[in-house]
Amino acid sequence: MDADVPGTVLKRERTRDAVLELIESRSPGDAIPSERALCALLGVSRPTVRAAVDELVAAGLLVREHGRGMFVAPAKITQELVAGDRALSVPQAAGAWSSRLLEFTTLQAGARVGRKLRMSPAAEIVYVARLRLVDGAPMAIEHLHIRAELVPGLSAQELESGDLYEHLRATHGVHVHEAVQAIEPTVVTRAEAGLLDVPELSPALLFERLTSDTTGRPVEYVHSLYRGDRYRIVSRLALGPAAEVAPDLEGHHPGIPPGDFAHGDAIASSTRGDIQAAG
Repeated sequence: MDADVPGTVLKRERTRDAVLELIESRSPGDAIPSERALCALLGVSRPTVRAAVDELVAAGLLVREHGRGMFVAPAKITQELVAGDRALSVPQAAGAWSSRLLEFTTLQAGARVGRKLRMSPAAEIVYVARLRLVDGAPMAIEHLHIRAELVPGLSAQELESGDLYEHLRATHGVHVHEAVQAIEPTVVTRAEAGLLDVPELSPALLFERLTSDTTGRPVEYVHSLYRGDRYRIVSRLALGPAAEVAPDLEGHHPGIPPGDFAHGDAIASSTRGDIQAAG
């Protein structure tokens, strides 16, 4: 499988980021270079560029017009759900969560990730791609971008065996404080379908999260793809005063698999995710 070739996931990720950078530097309706021009600009093959473009078209960020080219899609309508002052803990979800490492390397942040983490594009980040599984079945593909200066000596084994946020707190004195997360529907590419064991163009949920520490410094940028046939989001909206209700012990915070907050801190949110039974 192509996705298992070393560097393949990273190459697709960097190509996608480069095209996203072009999109984000333009306005809705603006043209972007053709696939052939992007191949020359980025130094990658036509299939790699096409896979990135297909993904961004499916995500509603690009529009293809036959005979005219590719254009930045109209801006999406965004609805923000704001929680009240009630905190939601993150209990263990049903099923056994595990990970399979796809990529682990240190590289330059690049323009887009550097902008999100408020660091120089030439500064180093730790890039991690991993497949998240529940009871051995693939559930999500997760791409992490972490400031390398915060995790000197971080190993793949260390990452897989413990909670990253607990590691940052205990080993490096970095206390995560806030995460801003966006969720939107998308479909999986051929490569993603192979990893998730679903048909190409199957529905999925895309999570993008930027985590900051207590000083407001961005620590980690993550984007994750969750299977749409096995994963859903349930939100509890407080519409007025009510008596205290015991917290729901089913599920976990969407896009943050159980165990990622092993220290048990509360999250100020009333949104959770749960796993749908197979077939």
